[in-house]
Amino acid sequence: MNDEDQQERVDVAAPALPGDSPDTPPAGQLHDGHHPPTGTLSADRLAMKALEARLLGGERKLRRREVAAGAGLSLLSARKLWRALGFPNFGDEDVAFTERDQAALSTVVDLVRSGKLTEEAAISVTRSIGQMTDRMVVWQIEALVEDMVHEQGVTDAVARKRLVNELPALVDALEEVLVYSWRRQLNAGVQRLAVRAEAGLQASEEGREGDEDDAPLPLARAVGFADLVSYTSLSRRMNEKTLARLVQRFENKCAEIISVGGGRLVKTVGDEVLYIAETPAAGAEISLALAQAFTEDEILPEARVAMVWGRILSRLGDIYGPTVNLAARLTTLADPGTVLVDDMTASALEHDERFVLAPQPPENVRGFGEIRPVRLSRGLGKGLVLD
Repeated sequence: MNDEDQQERVDVAAPALPGDSPDTPPAGQLHDGHHPPTGTLSADRLAMKALEARLLGGERKLRRREVAAGAGLSLLSARKLWRALGFPNFGDEDVAFTERDQAALSTVVDLVRSGKLTEEAAISVTRSIGQMTDRMVVWQIEALVEDMVHEQGVTDAVARKRLVNELPALVDALEEVLVYSWRRQLNAGVQRLAVRAEAGLQASEEGREGDEDDAPLPLARAVGFADLVSYTSLSRRMNEKTLARLVQRFENKCAEIISVGGGRLVKTVGDEVLYIAETPAAGAEISLALAQAFTEDEILPEARVAMVWGRILSRLGDIYGPTVNLAARLTTLADPGTVLVDDMTASALEHDERFVLAPQPPENVRGFGEIRPVRLSRGLGKGLVLD
């Protein structure tokens, strides 16, 4: 069995909507108040086809072999790129592509043929686009549906159906903001990950012997975790809508504080957020602000927070290494509403009057042996100021 047969075949046409089939009574009516006659498309289906043509750049007319040949690629190479983008597995006879698909494929191929990217780098970069845009689209659709449910007083099912008619007015604006944000983020990423990377490594040399587990890793970062207390028990007592609002409030508050502090939110996983900053002081400010924000919040529970200054590996939009693992372990040791750091991070902060450091009893931590946690508290100054 080849790899195509192992994957579930997907219907390349848009999902069936009420009124598409003359054998299925339509759930709604056309704008003139009549059911669509047999053999014609419903208003919902017409709206979906129009939206699809706009988003895909035209009607689906091409099969996968035609697109690959048009880009001068073997089908195997084309499929590698499509899978990197997260596309389903289309068959030879599926009319699934447009001319824009061929143009996009040619763009990536030209980068490899001109020597600007290796094939491996092209696939990795393409995968980053596919994964990030997939998450972004799901987030945006759910946000729009939730807004319609709240503002228009309709059910979730009705809102999802109406979305097809409301999206065309938003597409151009969303695309413009997407490109704008990507350019800004790319500029900031170049500064963080290229221009200032060497300075960060030099700053992290103090207090090190050179034989630490993270010594070979290329980036110096303050790595922090914030973990909501009693989230599991709370979530069991909440209905779907209340839980969704709690999670959204948690993520929004974290994103705002981390952004204002000059850090980067790496990811959220349920009740936990992982973030990084370029200096130990910036990481400390963010960590204290997070602990304070959740302590003062009237809806969210308190959070346990920990931060470690060390070296990391950054790949696939995530971060790895002993520094990340130690920060995660320290989080479980922190009391609700407090921030813990390790002794090396404390040494990097000890001469900064903005912070107060209180050594805690030694702890045996899985994978690290005995460590000496240090409680981090606010010293002089106001800390992060949120507008």
